[in-house]
Amino acid sequence: MQQKKHIVPRGTMQATQNFYVVKLFSLKKQIYIRMKKIINSSCAPAAIGPYSQAVEANGTLYVSGQLPVDPSEGKIVATGVAGQTEQSLKNVEAILKEAGYGFENVVKSTVFLSDISYFAHMNEVYKKFYTTDCPARSAFAVKDLPMGALVEIETIAVK
Repeated sequence: MQQKKHIVPRGTMQATQNFYVVKLFSLKKQIYIRMKKIINSSCAPAAIGPYSQAVEANGTLYVSGQLPVDPSEGKIVATGVAGQTEQSLKNVEAILKEAGYGFENVVKSTVFLSDISYFAHMNEVYKKFYTTDCPARSAFAVKDLPMGALVEIETIAVK
């Protein structure tokens, strides 16, 4: 039995600011491979650990969980779940905007609640931000959230 030979295209790879350009000589093509881009907004609270506010890769934006931290105060100001949900979503909005996205681009949200009994109050605020073509969503009760928050919201958006 004769073995098949695998042909590996020869080429070059050149890094640019947001993607790699791969020139394949044998195929006479250029392939664009996007790199990840870190997104930071001064209108949202800075990360409180070793992570980014958001990362964009191949037209998809992954927004880290947003606590209800008021960026001008650097702490959680709202005391109730409705106010904290609103602040978390304002933080998400600032990051989306910084990356050139909007709520209409969101395809998935995950909501973490410190108590599942807060679901209805969170939902009343959430539906003000997502009025049509709502994204897929999961909501979970968790034992605790950082900084004693009542809610945290993470988001995925696609262009």
